[in-house]
Amino acid sequence: MADLSQEEWTEQLKSDDNAFVLDVRTPEEVEEGYIPKATNIDIYLGQDFLSELEKLDKTKNYYVYCRSGNRSGQACAIMNSIGFENAYNLEGGFMNWEGEVAE
Repeated sequence: MADLSQEEWTEQLKSDDNAFVLDVRTPEEVEEGYIPKATNIDIYLGQDFLSELEKLDKTKNYYVYCRSGNRSGQACAIMNSIGFENAYNLEGGFMNWEGEVAE
């Protein structure tokens, strides 16, 4: 797992042909806006969160975010523990996001 600054995360994501953007916030938070092309899996789903992760392609590079960067850091650690090699946490999370936002 790597913690990336907003700038590092955005630059790396732009040039990554194998990228997958993962939003681990609640559905209510997602309604406030999200990063384009993100897939939402709520980390608070517990075992269902793990089940959903297991369905994902472990060869992709995962760019993970939440509201503040805490839950996404936890999600990256969980992902690493079950075999995901490349999970990148967005430091500061969505509340500090300065890029494009979808609604």
